[in-house]
Amino acid sequence: MPRYVRFVNVICVWAALITPAAAQGLGVRAGASVEPDQFYFGGHAETAPLFEQLRFRPNLEIGFGSDLTLVAVNLEFAYLLSPDEQFSLYAGGGPALNIIDTDGATNSEGGFNLLFGAAHEGGLFGEVKVGILDSPNFKVGVGYTFRWR
Repeated sequence: MPRYVRFVNVICVWAALITPAAAQGLGVRAGASVEPDQFYFGGHAETAPLFEQLRFRPNLEIGFGSDLTLVAVNLEFAYLLSPDEQFSLYAGGGPALNIIDTDGATNSEGGFNLLFGAAHEGGLFGEVKVGILDSPNFKVGVGYTFRWR
């Protein structure tokens, strides 16, 4: 089993074990990226507010296309700009660990994402990400957060 697959499995198990106790929700996401041109899917957790409207939203995205597989572990924060509305706008960002597999050769690179999105209070959201350093240049995606209170 390649090292990056073992690493991703460890991250997934770790997130599943520790996140639900403090999380406000868990969710799924999918979308497309540019440079590399890929379709991606993944999952995320969202904490209760850490400070005012600031939430921690770590996520894992797996992308396919452009003759490579990209596993992105994103440690992102999102700040709700309009928290009392049915649709909340948010902005944020955070560091990323990008694990890239090309024809059996695997390497890891650090990156950073800036994000902007809109989320419905029921859980549906759409977001745009701009990558800095070695993250994909541009991503657009949709997702759903299953919430409990």
